[in-house]
Amino acid sequence: MGKTVLSLLLVQFFYAKGYSPFYLKPIQTGCKNPSDVNSDAGFIYRYVRPLRGKDPAESVIYCFENPKAPWFAAQDEGRKIDVRVIRKVVEERSLLYFPVVLEAAGGLLVPVSEKILMVDIIRITGARPIIAARPGLGTINHTLLTIEALRKRRISPAGIVFIASAQGDTSEEPVMIHENMEAIEKFSGIKVAGLIGKIKDFSNPDQSCYQPLERIPGIF
Repeated sequence: MGKTVLSLLLVQFFYAKGYSPFYLKPIQTGCKNPSDVNSDAGFIYRYVRPLRGKDPAESVIYCFENPKAPWFAAQDEGRKIDVRVIRKVVEERSLLYFPVVLEAAGGLLVPVSEKILMVDIIRITGARPIIAARPGLGTINHTLLTIEALRKRRISPAGIVFIASAQGDTSEEPVMIHENMEAIEKFSGIKVAGLIGKIKDFSNPDQSCYQPLERIPGIF
């Protein structure tokens, strides 16, 4: 949910700044169609005012019912994911909208096909990844490994944002959050842009939720 919430805030943020953003979820698993209750695109279209009433299918290239890694979810339906199609759609949307907000499916090393990982889609599309990290226990290891995987492929992350869990993780205490930020910044050289707290109304998040986005270098 963290990546989708970050995507939502980014789209809202860019609309508020006068831009014409486009949300794109190239691959969605775990939903019957883009309008399904479990659809990430459906969530975005429901809470972004300019998108209400429009078809979420415009923002999804591949949709699979089983909640699995894309490679296997596609395999279950006798289908294959063509990254050339994804690249073409991104290029077409980029001619009409700015910026295009891409949301990945799972983590960087999730398989999209027999030979392609999610991180390869970032490289192929030329996207600048923003890392959506949980603020509590375990985030130091997870976030640093994510950065290492990107750098190994010569991809520079645009920034890191902590996003509080909706369930209220007991490890998300201020002291631990500060320590996690300090460790990640120390060992990666990338400053954590900030913490996005729990959101009560996704249609109208508190303005503090957008402040970390303002701190991401070169986001515009």
